[in-house]
Amino acid sequence: MDTHYTYLILNVACIIFPFILSFDKKIAFYKLWKPLFIGIFISATFFIIWDVIFTLNGVWSFNPKYITGIHLFKLPIEELLFFITVPYACIFIYEVINGYTKRDVIGCGKPYTVIVSVICLVLIVLFHDKTYTLVNATICLIMLLFAAFIYKSDNLGRFFLAYFISLIPFLICNGILTALPIVIYNNNENMNLRLFTIPLEDTLYGLSLMLIPVLIMDYLKKSKSN
Repeated sequence: MDTHYTYLILNVACIIFPFILSFDKKIAFYKLWKPLFIGIFISATFFIIWDVIFTLNGVWSFNPKYITGIHLFKLPIEELLFFITVPYACIFIYEVINGYTKRDVIGCGKPYTVIVSVICLVLIVLFHDKTYTLVNATICLIMLLFAAFIYKSDNLGRFFLAYFISLIPFLICNGILTALPIVIYNNNENMNLRLFTIPLEDTLYGLSLMLIPVLIMDYLKKSKSN
């Protein structure tokens, strides 16, 4: 069996059901595609630059057995697609929660923001010599503080609920990426603490990957309605 399409198939699996359900009448996610893809494009640009730098500096690498061999910006084409398919699926969950819940089920998001921010700060201090840990925790800390105290998002409760739910498919996807492995992490650059085969830092990575386009999309939606 040809395994070179494994990462590509994983990308398709991430987005296929959210894409089909985007035309649900109550959610009508397709109507949000313009602000969504602007947010994803801006976020993806940032993460692709980060990814290129980390790849060139050996923070991680890609197993040629599971990729097609097509590269762009020094990255497998499948890795570039990851920054579209995964945020799309996660933000779809966020919009489903917005559409089907009348209130923040878990309440105000600021306590969760403070808890995760403190965790990020501790990681920055303890693992300042680990590139992946340091950058991940720093970006996550900055984005959370910006969302809560500068942008003053009123949807952080819904965001965290969506994030907690999206962790299930996100960790399944990352579990496959790290178990085969498709993505090979250099443990000298992270805490070397795993959730099964997944570096613990990836939970913060997933939060930032989701939060950045959510904030951009929310800003664009509010700007349009004003």
